[in-house]
Amino acid sequence: MPLVKNYTKTREKCRVTFKLPAEAEAGSAALVGDFNDWNESMCPMKKLKDGSFSVTITLDSGRQYRYKYLLDDIRWENDWVADSYAANEFGTEDSLVHV
Repeated sequence: MPLVKNYTKTREKCRVTFKLPAEAEAGSAALVGDFNDWNESMCPMKKLKDGSFSVTITLDSGRQYRYKYLLDDIRWENDWVADSYAANEFGTEDSLVHV
């Protein structure tokens, strides 16, 4: 499931829908990234009937954002369909969304 991006008419903002497939096998999930100062409680994801998770947020256009999913408050996962990836200071990678 690719990231779904819907730009405003002025293209200054973009509503991005992030989806995590049921294969992640999590009881809870949160979207965490530089757009919310890596706040683990700011963007909880809604669990859908099929076991997947979804959340839509509005981002400023013209840049890229780092993010990860926090599953069950303990497990960090990258997005399997991110626009790209970038190394981080922890020796792993972050997902990137380009808007």
